[in-house]
Amino acid sequence: MVSSVKKSVGDAVDSKKVYSAFAKINGDHPFKTQVSEGRVEYRARTKKGGRVVFFHFDLAKEMGLLPKDHPNTLNPELEAQILETFSIQIINEWDIENNIKFPENEIRPNTYMATRYLQLQHPDKSGRTSGDGRTVWNGTIRNQGVTWDLSSCGTGGTKLSPAVNIQKKYFQSGDPSVSYGCGCSETGEGLETLFFSEVFDKNRIKTERLLMTIEYDKGLAINVRAYPNLMRPSHFFGHLKQGNYKTLRHVADYHIERQALNGAWLDVRNKGPSEKYQYMLSQVARTFAETAARLEDEYIFCWLDWDGDNILMDGGIIDYGSIRQFGLFHSEYRYDDVQRFSTTILEQKQKAKYIVQCFAQITDFLIKKKKRPLADFKNHSSLKMFEDVFEEAKYKNLLYKTGLREKFSGELLKTHLNEVRVFRRAFTWFERAKAQRGTYKVADGITRDAIFCMRDILRELPQLYLTRGELLKPDEFIEIIRSSYAKKPDLRLTAMMLKQIQRFQVSYLNLVDLAARAQKKERHQILLDITMRSSVINKYDRVTGDSITYVVQKVARCRPRLKPEELFQLMGEFAHYQTLDPDTRTQVVDEAAGVGYPARQKNILRGMAGIVRECREGL
Repeated sequence: MVSSVKKSVGDAVDSKKVYSAFAKINGDHPFKTQVSEGRVEYRARTKKGGRVVFFHFDLAKEMGLLPKDHPNTLNPELEAQILETFSIQIINEWDIENNIKFPENEIRPNTYMATRYLQLQHPDKSGRTSGDGRTVWNGTIRNQGVTWDLSSCGTGGTKLSPAVNIQKKYFQSGDPSVSYGCGCSETGEGLETLFFSEVFDKNRIKTERLLMTIEYDKGLAINVRAYPNLMRPSHFFGHLKQGNYKTLRHVADYHIERQALNGAWLDVRNKGPSEKYQYMLSQVARTFAETAARLEDEYIFCWLDWDGDNILMDGGIIDYGSIRQFGLFHSEYRYDDVQRFSTTILEQKQKAKYIVQCFAQITDFLIKKKKRPLADFKNHSSLKMFEDVFEEAKYKNLLYKTGLREKFSGELLKTHLNEVRVFRRAFTWFERAKAQRGTYKVADGITRDAIFCMRDILRELPQLYLTRGELLKPDEFIEIIRSSYAKKPDLRLTAMMLKQIQRFQVSYLNLVDLAARAQKKERHQILLDITMRSSVINKYDRVTGDSITYVVQKVARCRPRLKPEELFQLMGEFAHYQTLDPDTRTQVVDEAAGVGYPARQKNILRGMAGIVRECREGL
């Protein structure tokens, strides 16, 4: 069957119908009208000289921008529509101050907003000057019951950037004397977001996603990102710090409405203030407890901090400039941001809990219309809920990583929590063991090496028990679990080490036997199931932050020869190769990555797989 798009090639009238959804993306956004003090609006002009170097066909179809039967090909009509909709640059304060004139036919009819939110980088710690520094929101589109937000990074410098407020002057967009304050983005940033976010999305980690990259001269780009709700805790916190009740209420009502419309929350819009805002608080407490546990257990460094700037309200990951996924539990790594060091993975829990405490304060403020000190909420019931949910999530995550099926994991936690706790303690002892070398500098911060690879032991152990039927000897156990960071002094079989090896294995098999008993099966049957599932969950070569950096560098070198649809195919294959969900993954992609692709793409994919394997234990 010939698709409607194939029929319409060269037919301008039909093309307009096929791509009519793009016309809805014109700067209009409900946040502009519902939260009048939550944004700064900018006129925008058409930016010339752009070319589409990546377009996410699948995401565009999911959002309703393209019909489902549209081929994954960037035809001239589609590229023209993309550029018409998204190739813009704001007319900022520097332009106005310097009386820069632009042709009227290049100026868009609608304004685009930069939203206000709290940011640590600003001298003013109350959110009066901070927010989107190089991003504007393009608008929304609704499809199949979900409203999506779209934002463009690299559309020019706004008054909300740190540079403007630190140096007390406006900057021309593209000014080379400043970096972040110049309002520009780069193609490499988009590619890093693309490859990292697609891997996370495939593994059910909530994240904004890259819809497209429009490239200009010198590697500059506009990177368009999409998500069902781009609200961050920091969108609330600025107005909380300022004691601005009216705007804070508008932000809360807007967020509750969006979550209800998207089906993410129960619809409590017509409830009274107490019930409505208490429901929001309970959702925040649960979300950030589960998110903190997931980030910790997946070794994802997100740089959570008290301003709530680097994460979305539903725990989704945003802004991949500071995102890392470690191969081992490098829990003492800190990013060096020149003026300060970042939090560590283990400190992210307390930052998440602090965010919940701030929402307890917000909820009380919204209900009683009087702002009480944050310290009044240090023992709030929502923090107890946070701790309970966090602990439950930690146990569930651990049992999932062992390969046990979720429904039986739940039964184990209900009936044999003590046995699970014993295994968790042994697991944690190995996971958090650090090299005797101590802390040292790396390219972008400081770290102290973890020395054991928990994925390796969880992957290899069940099949060894299945074939041998007995515990591993201590030296065999260490040989499997040791990482490339471990030196001889780190691996000495001390009395404590021998005790932990024994405890780990005995408690592991105890859980297997409990699962067997619950399912009325034999031990070997459970071990076989765990072996199959664990081989996917604990894949030998899993992406790390370093590997994504090197993968993007490789793709960047090859990209001039790649069409947008070829880059889309590479992204899809790479994300599939890194899918670690045993319940959805239908095949294991290994060294044969790229089968069925042209030789050029096949070689790129194999090179990418080699990079991931080489960097598997790093930062």
